[in-house]
Amino acid sequence: MLTVGDKFPNFSLLAGSDLPLEQLDTDNAFITVTESSYSGKWKLVFFYPKDFTFVCPTEIIAFANLFDEFQKRNTQILGCSTDSEFVHWAWRKYKPELRQLPFPLMSDLKRELTGQLGILNRDSGVAHRALFIVDPENTIRFVTVTDPAVGRNPEEALRVLDALQTGELCQCGWIKGQKTIDPKKAEI
Repeated sequence: MLTVGDKFPNFSLLAGSDLPLEQLDTDNAFITVTESSYSGKWKLVFFYPKDFTFVCPTEIIAFANLFDEFQKRNTQILGCSTDSEFVHWAWRKYKPELRQLPFPLMSDLKRELTGQLGILNRDSGVAHRALFIVDPENTIRFVTVTDPAVGRNPEEALRVLDALQTGELCQCGWIKGQKTIDPKKAEI
C-alpha cells in the first residue's frame, strides 16, 4: 500500500459531475478527473466500497456537509469507488441527500487507481474504506484505512489537514488556533 511520503499515482477516471443533479444532462453529467485536475490544491481523496450501501452514504453526506470548510483550506474533496459512473448517477438520483453533492464521485471500474494504491480488497474486489490527504505537490501526507463496517470521521480529516497545513509539530488532539510545539522550547 502506498503511504505517507509516496507520490499519489497518476490517474484518469470518469466521475459524476459535482453539479446539482437538476443541472445535469447528457452533456455535463460526467467529467474526467486526473491527478492534475486540481493543480495547486490539497486533495482529500476518500475511497468507499460500494454505492447503494448503508455506511457509505453517511460518510459522503458528512464530507459534503464540510465541503465549504475544506474549500477554505484550498482542498478539493474527491470520492471514489469501483462502481461505474452510471451507478454513481443512479445513486444520486435515488438518494435525495446526494442530489446536491458538491464534489465528484470518481469511478475506478477497472480498479487501476485502487490497485496502484494497494487498497483493493482481495476478497470482495472493491475498494477498502481508505482516505488520502495529498499536498499540492501530489505527495501523500496522511492515510487511513478502516474496516468496511466502520465509517470515518470527516471532522478528524479536517483537523489533520489543519495540522498538516501549519508545517509545524502538532500535539495529540491539536485543533486549529492552538499553539504548535516549538522543538527548541519543548521538553522531552
